[in-house]
Amino acid sequence: MGGGKGSHDDHRPAHARAHGRPSTALDPILCLATGAGVGYAPWAPGTFGSLWGLPATWVFLMLPGWPYQAFAAMVAIGAGVWIAGRAADRLGVKDPGAVVIDEYLSLPLVFWGLPTGLEKPSVWMLGFVCFRVCDILKPPPARQLERLPRGWGVMADDLMAATYAHLLLQAIVRGPLFDLLR
Repeated sequence: MGGGKGSHDDHRPAHARAHGRPSTALDPILCLATGAGVGYAPWAPGTFGSLWGLPATWVFLMLPGWPYQAFAAMVAIGAGVWIAGRAADRLGVKDPGAVVIDEYLSLPLVFWGLPTGLEKPSVWMLGFVCFRVCDILKPPPARQLERLPRGWGVMADDLMAATYAHLLLQAIVRGPLFDLLR
């Protein structure tokens, strides 16, 4: 991105250059990207950021039918790519750990289209854990997707992790192990 702090090539806002960590309160892009600052948690920022995905999932699933949900997913992914790219530029890192918009916008895809079980807290917990495990392990091609440019690289690996978690959760909910969750 250019030189160090105060460089003419540093396109971050003045408040970000003046203080090591930018203020999310002063920057709506960073506020959204970091989950209102949750991404600055000293440990497990992705897990804490994913917690924002639970209310996002609830709102997503309340939409009246799959066409509205599909449209909302496309809009959320597009916005996430744009916001993550802008935040990465402002923070001067390709995939900053503080950026958690990829986690909280990907989580609803884990639960999309489940035939049953959303009334059970255990299914929500299981879906959340499946997502975090898949996001942390990044099975192929998730890790390779991080190489995509800008916001796509930030979002795509989490979307792949959500896909894996979705398939795993679907198999559990549709399989004989589901009775153990009751």
